Amino acid sequence: MFMTESTATAMKLTRVSWIGWMLVVFLSACSPRHLIVQGVANELASQGSAQETDLVLAREASAFYLKLSESLLRETPSNLKLAEAVAGGFTQYAFAFVQFEAEKLEGKDSQAAAKLRTRAARLYQRAHRHAMAALEQQSPGFAKSLQSPDSASWPRLTADQVAVAYWAAASWGGLISLSKDDPDIVADLPLAIRLAHLAWQTSPHFGDGALASLLGSFEAARPGGARAQAIAYFDQARLISAGQSAAVYVAQAESIALPSGNRQSFEALLQQALEVSKHRRDLPNEVMRERAQWLLDTSDDLF
Repeated sequence: MFMTESTATAMKLTRVSWIGWMLVVFLSACSPRHLIVQGVANELASQGSAQETDLVLAREASAFYLKLSESLLRETPSNLKLAEAVAGGFTQYAFAFVQFEAEKLEGKDSQAAAKLRTRAARLYQRAHRHAMAALEQQSPGFAKSLQSPDSASWPRLTADQVAVAYWAAASWGGLISLSKDDPDIVADLPLAIRLAHLAWQTSPHFGDGALASLLGSFEAARPGGARAQAIAYFDQARLISAGQSAAVYVAQAESIALPSGNRQSFEALLQQALEVSKHRRDLPNEVMRERAQWLLDTSDDLF
């Protein structure tokens, strides 16, 4: 028996709603509360990685999922899988649905765009806070060790912590990019880069090239960053993802080609992103397909 896309989508939404009702019922029952909460937390964490290619549906479903997951994470702060889902969910929501909307509005309504950027920054900060809290729960003193000037004192990530560390670094980068007028936040860029490098040392292939791509963006953004090293990271990301991640092409276009004024390279990379998104239809590629097309459509304003 084959399900239509609408039927499958309805089943996914029903399942998430069922989890919410199950949580309410179970927490009021006379059962071991901790085991029940952990079980529901694990189920929600697995829902966070479910595949969805409809951007509108993903946006509409995100608010309920994120609020429920966030509430549950407060009950299970040591659940790394749920922390990953929450931090990743808020980061992706901020980037795909809030910051991007602000960028598209900038030329039409600067005040509305500014409000959206402020909201996106707060969502990035929220994601970062959850991720760092989970790392701190697992490794007490994590944040303090990360800030140490002595590399021997820096924390060592386990394989289980890499995903949360990735989202902590990615959300940190997003917050910094939207806080150029706040020197205290901008001053944290070296710490965000350090955290990404620590994750890289443990699992360089993490996220289908996402970690390598993040390091490429960080290298291009940091003062005194080496362009050749940034490109090398993007090349590694393409290799790891077998060239199937549209995000790598978009990130390189925005981090390398655009600042250098190379319109030909910029447009070629974005065209590659569009081509990749045709062959692998998943939510990250759909997000990047839409961004790549918008960047191409606005190239005259960018160069």
